[in-house]
Amino acid sequence: MRLESLQPRPFLRLLDAPGSRSDQDQDHDHDALNMRLKDKICIVTGAAQGIGLATALKFAREGAIVVACDRRREGVDEAAAACHALGARALGFVVDVTDRSQIDAMVASVRAEFGRIDVLVNNAGITKDARLLKMTEQQFDAVIDVNLRGVFHCAQAVADTMVVQGAGVILNASSVVGIYGNFGQTNYAASKFGVIGFTKTWARELGPKGVRVNAVAPGFVQTPILDTMPERVIEQMRAKVPLGRLAQPEEIANVYAFLASDEASYVNGAVIEVGGGMTV
Repeated sequence: MRLESLQPRPFLRLLDAPGSRSDQDQDHDHDALNMRLKDKICIVTGAAQGIGLATALKFAREGAIVVACDRRREGVDEAAAACHALGARALGFVVDVTDRSQIDAMVASVRAEFGRIDVLVNNAGITKDARLLKMTEQQFDAVIDVNLRGVFHCAQAVADTMVVQGAGVILNASSVVGIYGNFGQTNYAASKFGVIGFTKTWARELGPKGVRVNAVAPGFVQTPILDTMPERVIEQMRAKVPLGRLAQPEEIANVYAFLASDEASYVNGAVIEVGGGMTV
């Protein structure tokens, strides 16, 4: 496993002439609004693409120090570089969330570097769809290993640090499929429903220690996984959404950023659907 540390580039700020106090105040307010995660140490799994990448970049814009984790070396390097280009500091780790030793090594490195961990976004996930009568054990096990066991591994690895700090945020990726089910997704639905169980249980266990745990349940999102789907299937998906479109990854990342920030200081054990009204 290789650690890549990217130093931040200085922010450039253009101010009006001295004495223009109202404009400077507006600049300050704008900066404060867009730096809700300033200097927070934020780990994002599955950060190489889709919602994970969008979340890493959103956190970078909000002032976080981003720890981008994924199984693909190229994706990790690109995510860390993109965060750096936004003026943030970023670390990139190649991590398979099904391998606890890799997770523990990553967490130890982050803790050694910064002395704390403020936010974990358990975003890594896969799909291997098939109807119940055709699903293989390999398909079932693979999805459970990444989407459920991987979430457990990562949360347990950071929980001790957060408890000692008396503060921290764990955010889990569920799905509307985990709430309502979906044809051909026995394994995926089970994993995402299990994540909701994790979230509510950990919110009770860790809340008294100052650690908040919440889940986000996206609906249909325009991610690279849709590239393999026929257009007619995507059109059917759009038709189920009252807003008439799929979500952009950035729209899910915005919710993660809110939940990670102090603005959500009294939100704990929640499962927030971000589905454009598809379940209404």
